[in-house]
Amino acid sequence: MRALVQRVLRARVSVDGAVVGEIADGLCVLVGVTHSDDDATARRMAEKLWHLRVFDDAEHQMGRSVADCSRHLLVISQFTLYGDTRKGRRPSWTAAARPEHAEPLVAAVVVALEVLGATVATGRFGADMAVELVNDGPVTLMIEV
Repeated sequence: MRALVQRVLRARVSVDGAVVGEIADGLCVLVGVTHSDDDATARRMAEKLWHLRVFDDAEHQMGRSVADCSRHLLVISQFTLYGDTRKGRRPSWTAAARPEHAEPLVAAVVVALEVLGATVATGRFGADMAVELVNDGPVTLMIEV
């Protein structure tokens, strides 16, 4: 499982012009699932996101996490994180999990975050989504578990 994480001042995702998920300051998380991922992988990803220290502490260092400072998360499924561009000009998607495998695992990440105490907004799996965000920092990280 991979996640592209951006610290944001605000973020929202729309489908057909209607906002389906929106947060104020927090993390915008694009989640990609591969074939070998399972519920344990989803729980590890949620733990990593919950405790990822990317927010400023009193010394203006990245010493605080979502768990420490009550920030929100916007979680959006993103199969293209497993795109392989090493050959040719068109990405290969063979490493990306099929929707029937990926959808429940993205949902499992969201549920695990909520169990930890997070406030989570989401996109709509499989939809053509428009994602808007204001990156804070900018801080952008790729996480793999």
